[in-house]
Amino acid sequence: MHHSDTSQKPLITPRNPLWKVTELFLGRKLRKSIAQIKAFGSEIVAKAVWAKQSQKPISNVNTKADFANTVEGISGSLVHSLLDTIDDHSVVADAALNYLTAGRDTTAQALTWLFYCLMKHPDVTKAIRTEVDNVAKAAFSVEDAFLDLHQIDTALFQASKLPYTMAAFYEALRLYPPIPFEFKQCMKATILPDGTILPKDAVLLWCTWAMNRSQLTWGKNADEFRPERWFDNGNLITKTAFEFPVFNGGPRICLGKKMAESVAVQVIATFVLHFDFKALDNNERFSKNSLTLPMEGGLPCNVKIRNHNTGR
Repeated sequence: MHHSDTSQKPLITPRNPLWKVTELFLGRKLRKSIAQIKAFGSEIVAKAVWAKQSQKPISNVNTKADFANTVEGISGSLVHSLLDTIDDHSVVADAALNYLTAGRDTTAQALTWLFYCLMKHPDVTKAIRTEVDNVAKAAFSVEDAFLDLHQIDTALFQASKLPYTMAAFYEALRLYPPIPFEFKQCMKATILPDGTILPKDAVLLWCTWAMNRSQLTWGKNADEFRPERWFDNGNLITKTAFEFPVFNGGPRICLGKKMAESVAVQVIATFVLHFDFKALDNNERFSKNSLTLPMEGGLPCNVKIRNHNTGR
C-alpha cells in the first residue's frame, strides 16, 4: 500500500513579495546603525593611516615596545598589516571591525566568571591588588603611603608586567571557557596521532569545559580556582592547545587571543585597583543555555570605590 507522508515535505518560509518596498520604511533603524558602524571603522583606518604617515602613534606610552603591547597598539598593528595587503580602505575597516568585535561577548563573559571567582577568593584579589599597586607605584615613583588613582594610565597594565593577574584570567578561562563545546568537520580523510581514522566529512566534537576540569591533565584539585597552577619556579607558564584548548590551536587558533588577554588584564587591574566587589549572596552561579557561556541572571554584587590611602 502506498500513501503520501506529508510530514516529510520540506518546510518553506514565506517570503514577503514587497520586501523592497517595506524595507525602505522598516529597515531605517538598521541602516542608521550600519552607517554608524561604518563611520567608526573608517575613523579607525583614517587614524592608522595618519599614524603610519606621521610615525607618531596616539598614545601616552613611552616606548615602541610598550605601545605594541597595549590594546591600541595591537589594534593599530592589525590595521597596518591589513593596509599593507589591501588597497580598499572600506574592506580594511570591515575586517578590523570584525576582528575587534568578534570577541566582545566571550571576553566579557570570561571576565564575569573571573570576578565571580575573585569574590569567592579574597586572597587572590589581594595578591592581584598588590601586584597592580606595585606596577602603578613604580611607574609614578611614589611611596606606598600615597597614589593618585586618577593619574594612572591603564596602558601600564600589560600581561608581561602582571603575571599573577594573567594567571588568574587563565584560571577563570579554564574553569569557565567562553566556548564550552567545539566541533570541526574533516574536509578529507585523516588519521589522528593515536591512530584513530577519521573519514572525509566526519564531525569531531569535544567539550572544552570537561577537558579543562580533567584530573588527568590538571590534577586532583582540577575543580579548584588556583592561579598558582600557572607558575613554575615563579615563572608564568603556558599550556599547549591539547591541554588548554580555550583559544583553539594550530591554523585555527583564535586571531583575537592577544587582544583578549590585553583587554582582560587592563580591565582586571583597573577594576581591582579602583573598586571593592562583594557578592550579594553565597549562591552558586550557573551558565545559561547558549553557544557561549554567559552567567544566568548576571553577577549580582555590590561595588564600592576603594579607599586606597587606608588600604581598604
